[in-house]
Amino acid sequence: MPKEKGRTLVAQNKKARHDYHIEDTFEAGLVLQGTEVKSLRQGRASLVDGFVDIDGHEAWLHAVHIPEYSQGTWTNHSARRKRKLLLNRVEIDKIERRISEKGLTVVPLSLYFKDGRAKVEIALAKGKKSWDKRNAIAERTAKREVEVEIGRRLKGMRD
Repeated sequence: MPKEKGRTLVAQNKKARHDYHIEDTFEAGLVLQGTEVKSLRQGRASLVDGFVDIDGHEAWLHAVHIPEYSQGTWTNHSARRKRKLLLNRVEIDKIERRISEKGLTVVPLSLYFKDGRAKVEIALAKGKKSWDKRNAIAERTAKREVEVEIGRRLKGMRD
């Protein structure tokens, strides 16, 4: 059987980029049970409510929903159990130091397979205020309008 190559996306947390300012990202491995891996390979997972907690110099991923494997038996996993993250000691210490700052949290951004191994991309993030979100939307629409107008002018169209 040939080895898997490349990156296969399973789930993405689009809301995290909308609700938080992303400051730093890390790639972590996951400690999973067999039925969890099979469920992920079917592309079934949700990161919406997920967060990372550092407990006793270990990183844990909480509230990520990986549904039970449909062909699983009594060996099936629970859908929202906490899962251990595999990070280097230096990375865990850096995250722990930064979390102690006011207003920072760690959220999962995406869950994927990289060369056949399950990985999660986590980020140190600071919560956005509602006016931050409105400014981001306004900047995005202004940038889009400028791009459309430049495209119209390059094509020789007039108003």
